[in-house]
Amino acid sequence: MLDLTKLAKQMQGMSQHLTAEAMAAQNRLEIAQQLLAEAKNEQEELLELEESWSDRILFNPAIPIESLDTYPLINPSPKNHTVFATDGSQIAPSHHEIAYCYLLNIGRVMLNYGESIYPLLDSIPEIFYQADDLYISRQWGIKTEEWMGYRRTISEALVLAELGCEWRKNNSDNLDSPILAMVDGSLIYWFLESLPSEARDRILNPILDAWNKLKLAGIPLIGYLSASRSSESLSFLRLKACIYDEPDCVSNCPNVGLGGFGFTEKAPCQSFEPLRDVVFWGSILEPGQRSPLWQSSARILDLYGDNIIYFCYVNVGTEVARIDMPEWVAEDEEMLELVLGMMLAQVQKGYGYPVVLAEAHNQAVVRGGDRASFFALLEQEMIKAGLKNVGTSYKETRKRGSIA
Repeated sequence: MLDLTKLAKQMQGMSQHLTAEAMAAQNRLEIAQQLLAEAKNEQEELLELEESWSDRILFNPAIPIESLDTYPLINPSPKNHTVFATDGSQIAPSHHEIAYCYLLNIGRVMLNYGESIYPLLDSIPEIFYQADDLYISRQWGIKTEEWMGYRRTISEALVLAELGCEWRKNNSDNLDSPILAMVDGSLIYWFLESLPSEARDRILNPILDAWNKLKLAGIPLIGYLSASRSSESLSFLRLKACIYDEPDCVSNCPNVGLGGFGFTEKAPCQSFEPLRDVVFWGSILEPGQRSPLWQSSARILDLYGDNIIYFCYVNVGTEVARIDMPEWVAEDEEMLELVLGMMLAQVQKGYGYPVVLAEAHNQAVVRGGDRASFFALLEQEMIKAGLKNVGTSYKETRKRGSIA
């Protein structure tokens, strides 16, 4: 049993640590707020510095597209509109099961408002068992379980585009009714940076093709990030915090990240780290307000073509959420206003989180009973096909029951 008496002594030290950390966090927040106030008057100069020294800057500052003191209120969504989303879940492969394969289940949800149309709530399962599905990633040093997650991301994008384009096709006489495609999480796939180029192309190209189909259909796309850990917009303030005349990180701070004894030194411009964007903008934005628009400078976006990702932060009432969107959505002011209004309405209808994303997750999730049913069905089909010695490994069998 857990010894709570011994644990209580450790918690005393933990509470003292958290108190000290809260004070330090407040100090970092005040430093960032002061830097923002100063940067508002020097925004053009800072942008010129970033452009001139981008090849010598060792961090990735996001680029503000609007004035740093732009905090507009989001207008209410129109009465008639449609929102749809996809989300995925999976059954991972296991050598202890009756067959080595995996399953992806993509949840689909489409909600229509202001019209007497039934919502769509279902899921599309797909089983992967071919050698190419299971082992092709090994040539790039990627485990099958990891590759399965990447395939799920592709499937979510493909199903999303198919769902939106089918809706447009069947409602061609109602093109004025706003529609919005939402996904859970960022539209910037940071994990791609560490992958070999061939593997990266197999993942990214189908996703970008799906986004382009949505663009051609006139359907805006956004990614909703709850509790984002990003600090991209705050990185822009590091240009203001730099103590040197030029932000030449290579020459001015050559030892940063090379501290002795395993510790990493901080540059002078990192005085407010590890402050996150959501905490910073949460101290500024009122409910219903958004931050200025930013263009991400993530290096992986060099491969995105015309789908460069922009973002802003929105105080949705329960939290500050990061909203990602492709360039073609951000540059259309009318579309952007509609998109943010529909997003905010989804949060309100979902009591703090977009209802369409929550329902897409619920449609996709594979529970323990579903897993058992899946392998039971697979076992039946294998027996019908004349296969013998069908069953789980002794290890898996023993784990499912107890002799004691």
